[in-house]
Amino acid sequence: MLTVHNLSLRFGKRILFDEVNIKFNKGNCYGVIGANGAGKSTFLKILSGEIEPTTGNVSMEPGSRMAVLKQDHFAYEEYKAIDVVMMGFRKLYDIKNELDSIYAKADFSDEDGLRVGELQGEFDEMGGWTAESDAAELLSNLGVIEEFHHKQMSELNTNQKLRILLAQSVYGNPDVLILDEPTNDLDAETILWLEDFLMEFENTVIVVSHDRHFLDAVCTHIADVDRLKINLYSGNYTFWYESSQLAARQAADKNKKTETKRAELMEFIQRFSANVSKAKQATSRKKALEKLNVEEIQASSRKYPGILFKQGREIGDQVLSVQNLKKSLGEEVLFDKVSFTVEKGQKIAILSKNSLAVSKFFQVLVGENGETPDTGTVEWGVTTTNSYLPNENTRYFQSDLNLIDWLRQYSKEKDETFIRGFLGRMLFSGEETLKQCNVLSGGEKVRCLISKIMLEEGNILVLDEPTSHLDLEAITKFNNSLIEYAGIVIFASHDHQFVQTVANRIIEITPNGMIDKLMSYDDYLRDKNIKAQREALYGENLA
Repeated sequence: MLTVHNLSLRFGKRILFDEVNIKFNKGNCYGVIGANGAGKSTFLKILSGEIEPTTGNVSMEPGSRMAVLKQDHFAYEEYKAIDVVMMGFRKLYDIKNELDSIYAKADFSDEDGLRVGELQGEFDEMGGWTAESDAAELLSNLGVIEEFHHKQMSELNTNQKLRILLAQSVYGNPDVLILDEPTNDLDAETILWLEDFLMEFENTVIVVSHDRHFLDAVCTHIADVDRLKINLYSGNYTFWYESSQLAARQAADKNKKTETKRAELMEFIQRFSANVSKAKQATSRKKALEKLNVEEIQASSRKYPGILFKQGREIGDQVLSVQNLKKSLGEEVLFDKVSFTVEKGQKIAILSKNSLAVSKFFQVLVGENGETPDTGTVEWGVTTTNSYLPNENTRYFQSDLNLIDWLRQYSKEKDETFIRGFLGRMLFSGEETLKQCNVLSGGEKVRCLISKIMLEEGNILVLDEPTSHLDLEAITKFNNSLIEYAGIVIFASHDHQFVQTVANRIIEITPNGMIDKLMSYDDYLRDKNIKAQREALYGENLA
């Protein structure tokens, strides 16, 4: 058990947490959620001891061990991958090194013999004799093949380092596992492995993530950072979101009697429980939900943006024709042999193991910065008007224009009230609209670009990782708006639920060709024939 007692944190006059009391129990997975800036990552740093609270304390049962997913990809450059994984269980790793150094001595003293006896006892209790093979199995499961296990971290690419640090955090069965955005930049296969691992993990997990599918798959509880407090709720993210929406509706209708509210709550719980498919989560939630009452469900103080995409004109039958596209970066082929046509009603997810390949593909499609293919053609229909949201958006925000003047440059209508309306939908109001665009945060830049796209009323949306930097509230509204949008969507996203609920066609681009299927994302990932085809195109086994 991990206990937080009367915890407060202040930065000058700003209060981030005020008298927080919470217990994290064994066997549960807690998803920490909250608006951007609420302090989710800061809270994890307090739990891990990286930051000291202003008042209060964090305590863990004696003898328990905590592991934290490291975010610094360059922290272990001089170490071998296999050793970095074993460092996740530091005491075991140190004992192993001490034993190795004693065994390597030319003169083995009686004192050394006694020390070896002490160390071997501890080593055995910790499972030390299978330590290296356990670490190797973890790496292989995470897609780091055996030939890289004994290479130095400095020789490996960023994707491999991500997986190695993830293996380090889960290695050795820690009592408390803390994960801050663990799915960032991981491919679908690795995320699925992590989901399965955490669902079988018998100790305590505390995780911050913006991936709703991931939170739904692994969480037994939600820890909601709101109003300077952290409140615990049973269930996954979807249950929390829908219950908070129910609470908001009930609070707005003051004429409803308690009996009516209770009946609505019980109907909601029964409907949700019927959809729970994972045994571990189902058992935990059922016990908690049986005790739940109307007063325990609270409306969130979150503000949700108003995202609505409209088409300025109806699209014709000729939408987009792509023929034999190829693009390289130096000697590296990003994608090749890409040909397809787009028809009305299609919402297409573009996949690749190389995120740079996807970004270059979108730049070629829309001609961003004059980007052209090495070979092939892109032909848009005469009735098409596309709106583009790039993954790398720095060039859009290099001036010192305030937000009103920034958005005005993309609008035929120059009236300030009209412009403020589109900014207001993305929660920019009052003095915020006078902020200079070159000092915006990552999330604010994406919200500005969404305002721009809503204003443009294009009938084709080209979106490269549009949920990056957005909070869960904005992601949810963005997701729903694309489901309802009547135009064409061509997009890429690492958000599983976003892709599953929006896309009706999947195109995967590789250096050796492409795969094009009219199906959902989940069906695409589950299809064994498609997996074999993908492995052939990439020339490697997919976990």
